[in-house]
Amino acid sequence: MPDYGDIVDGTIFDQLLEMDDDDNREFSKGIARDFITQAETTLTELQESLEKKDLESLGRLGHFLKGSSAALGLKKLRATCENIQNYGRKVDEGGKPLSLSNEDLLKKLDELVKGSKVEYAEAKHWLVSMYKLEE
Repeated sequence: MPDYGDIVDGTIFDQLLEMDDDDNREFSKGIARDFITQAETTLTELQESLEKKDLESLGRLGHFLKGSSAALGLKKLRATCENIQNYGRKVDEGGKPLSLSNEDLLKKLDELVKGSKVEYAEAKHWLVSMYKLEE
């Protein structure tokens, strides 16, 4: 079994590995490749939305990347993306409206987007190592 460290939820990732039909892990490897492609596009879009100060788009993109991260068990990235989703939607983790100005929300979102890039880089490195993918 792979070493999941603090990047990956082993229970979720093990469930993904159980879907593989063979030792080549083509099914889960394909999901990892697709995730990397989608995540890089989404991170670019997050940065663009941040520059445009588009909270709605930030919330939508955070939600999208949260879902794909969760499917792979990428727990740190999933949690950060959930925060991006919530701040973009102007709500707390319980769904209650936040009493922050758009300027304060954007400052927090800037920190979160930067953090998501670091966490994505860690997750990508782990996936590339796990599947021996070319970068």
